[in-house]
Amino acid sequence: MADSKKTGIRTVAQNKKAFHDYFVEDKYEAGIALSGTEIKSIRAGGVNLKDSYCQIKNGEIWAVGIHISPYEHGTIFNREPLRDRKLLMHKKEILKLEGQTAQKGLTLVPLSLYFSGQRIKVEVGLCRGKKMYDKRDSIAKAESDREIERRLKDKTNRQI
Repeated sequence: MADSKKTGIRTVAQNKKAFHDYFVEDKYEAGIALSGTEIKSIRAGGVNLKDSYCQIKNGEIWAVGIHISPYEHGTIFNREPLRDRKLLMHKKEILKLEGQTAQKGLTLVPLSLYFSGQRIKVEVGLCRGKKMYDKRDSIAKAESDREIERRLKDKTNRQI
């Protein structure tokens, strides 16, 4: 916790469903173009990344399906909650991602939304879809890890 205060990074939202549905091959950081009331709503925690994805159109990268709740104290300047939002990346990175998604059958998924200093950043993952048996394997591994941790905790508590 002390490390995040030093670097100024504070996570606002995570896309847990993305880690369940995809294998994350690579991660990239991108800025996001927002209006003032959207930033206030994000500071209040009114954001959801579930079922969101990214598209590359005309050399620009867009986040689709990020739900940012309307700011409750906002006026006519509130924006539509599910509008497409432009992500800010270098042109070279966008072209590289466009090539990888076209060739290998990969997809771009927003993994988390966080504050880096005063700016809001999006962590975008280059992901490959999981099959049903992969999901079952992941769930079984997580359950066995939890069971091991539980038994180790019980064993250490008995020794004390």
